[in-house]
Amino acid sequence: MKKTLLSIATMAVIATGCQQKVQLTSGIDPDNFDTTARLEDDFYQFACGGWMAKNPLDAEHSRYGAFDVLSENALKNINGIIDSVKVAKNAAGSLEDKIATMYNLGMDSAKLQADGLEPLKPYLEEINNVKTRDDAWAQMLKMHARGNTVLFGVFGEADKDDANMCIAWAYQGGLGLGDRDYYLEDKGKNKIFREGYVKLMEQEFAMAGYDQMSGIRADKLAQMVMTFETRLAKAMNTKLQNRDPQATFNRYTLEEAAAFAPNIDWKGYFTTMNILDGMKSFNIAQPKYFEEVNRVLKDTDVEILKAYFAWHEIVSAAPYLSDDIINANFEFFGKLMGGREVNRPRWKRVTSTVEGAMGEALGQLYVKKYFPAEAKTRMETLVQNLITALGQRIDKAEWMTDATKANAHKKLSTIYVKIGYPNKWRDYSKLDIKNDSYYANVIRSNEFDMAYMFSKINKPVDKDEWLMTPQTVNAYYNPTTNEICFPAAILQPPFFNMNADEAANYGAIGVVIGHELTHGFDDQGRQYDEKGNLNDWWTEEDSKNFDNNKKALVDAFSAVKVLEDGGNGEPLYGNGELTLGENIADNGGLHVSYLAMQNAMQQNQVNKEQMDGFTPEQRFFLAYAAVWASNINNEGILNLTQNDVHSLGRNRVNIALPQVTEFIEAFGIKEGDGMWLAPEKRAQLW
Repeated sequence: MKKTLLSIATMAVIATGCQQKVQLTSGIDPDNFDTTARLEDDFYQFACGGWMAKNPLDAEHSRYGAFDVLSENALKNINGIIDSVKVAKNAAGSLEDKIATMYNLGMDSAKLQADGLEPLKPYLEEINNVKTRDDAWAQMLKMHARGNTVLFGVFGEADKDDANMCIAWAYQGGLGLGDRDYYLEDKGKNKIFREGYVKLMEQEFAMAGYDQMSGIRADKLAQMVMTFETRLAKAMNTKLQNRDPQATFNRYTLEEAAAFAPNIDWKGYFTTMNILDGMKSFNIAQPKYFEEVNRVLKDTDVEILKAYFAWHEIVSAAPYLSDDIINANFEFFGKLMGGREVNRPRWKRVTSTVEGAMGEALGQLYVKKYFPAEAKTRMETLVQNLITALGQRIDKAEWMTDATKANAHKKLSTIYVKIGYPNKWRDYSKLDIKNDSYYANVIRSNEFDMAYMFSKINKPVDKDEWLMTPQTVNAYYNPTTNEICFPAAILQPPFFNMNADEAANYGAIGVVIGHELTHGFDDQGRQYDEKGNLNDWWTEEDSKNFDNNKKALVDAFSAVKVLEDGGNGEPLYGNGELTLGENIADNGGLHVSYLAMQNAMQQNQVNKEQMDGFTPEQRFFLAYAAVWASNINNEGILNLTQNDVHSLGRNRVNIALPQVTEFIEAFGIKEGDGMWLAPEKRAQLW
């Protein structure tokens, strides 16, 4: 990720365990640079400007970056696997047959157009036949069993007092626009989005024929839903409030929940979903919201509930029906809200759907074809080196007392590492895929997934389960299992390069590893102990010091003007509070991985000479920047700033790196340079 000029790849020579000479590249691509930019002022433009010029934003994306390139390649690879499966002679009911059948139905444009919205009609008729509030409750249960979580959602998650057990969590939800702020705030283009949303509902109510079915005009149905969803939104927590794990864990027994919200038939719900047996208690994550749901179930006109249910049935089905409703949906969600000019081609959409239905089955085939065993071995070494370095950083933390350091080491020593692919694969034998309609198979897949999720409640947590498929270009930390996971698909350039010197790998995948490790100690993760329980293991002094130190990151990222006009004539700034956890993880990842690289240099595992004109320290930071290379339009910036807990790619470089003294020193950044940040303003965390 580092460089200034020079050729393409100076070769380093290192000795392997069997004394063979292996030539490694620098891991830095000079073509990614914009050498007209002064790196001391705009490191992102210098390190990524060439990449951005070579990869202009196309009509299909509102943002396109290094992550997206790998995701697109992974999708092509999965599609190739599906192609090979669908042309083979598969036994009826076999996994290969299920993959081929679902994919072929999704790609059969003629059948989709001929069927129109008919596959949806039985569900709308069922809703229209609702007469009483009891009927409405029964209808809601059916929708939840299909994964359509109107009013609220219930899912299985670890008990925060006993993370070895999975219990039921009741969580706010059921908004067509996704987030409460779209309904309640006028910032950005929210007013335009609300107007467009109502028009979309009018259009699709009419397309589905629910206006004629119900005897209520489509425009009135749309207003009924909008008013109702706005009521729900007013009772919801903000995204920031939901980042507080203490506030979102509120234990109730069935008796306590019945007294708290008597109009919600908790026992009936859990009985219907087959999760009542063994239930001692469950979590109501947002009690204030469920107080409102309790009132809604008592005082809302049945016709309003029916309109709300019908809308969510329509909008959830739209991507899997004929082109008219697909296009209407895309015009609003994809174009107006998402900033994309054209929809993804059908093969990408269908491949993603089949992958969503049978992700681990396809992942097993993906790993066999695309993931070399030696990549996993090398990653295991890198992870252990990063864990060692984080332990050293904990020891060096002057703001932390010895007692808390000891607890931090205890947590670090128990982190469970997952690399590449699961040790055991999910069983899809009970997934029913038929040759009837694409949408019918989507429904059956959703029912299969919901039953699978519910089956885990009131049972011990399966710590070998993966929360991402191997073909996912991402990584995660899970606080309740204290685990970090790196799927196979992220273990390739620019993140991980088997043919590159380790300086670049420490700057790229090393920082990703450090990032995920640091999540165990960010503003949320630090509240969980080594067993995954929600437990305050910090002294009061340490907590105060941590909160004081994190303020530097909140202030720095909140001060960034991301758009001159955020859609309402006013500048749009970053949200340092919303992105705090990810910014802490980036900061920690950079510090920890840099130290790990220094350790590796002492053991002659890194070429200490210049490669392509850059020192290993410089290559480290150039490799980091290359990970965040991307192009993005204004709509994408607006959408991500309002909703994403991650900062924009440019800011993950230009705002994150000045916080790191080693970066300042590696490039000789001086006061007055754009990338300069005074030492007293740099965050001192991990």
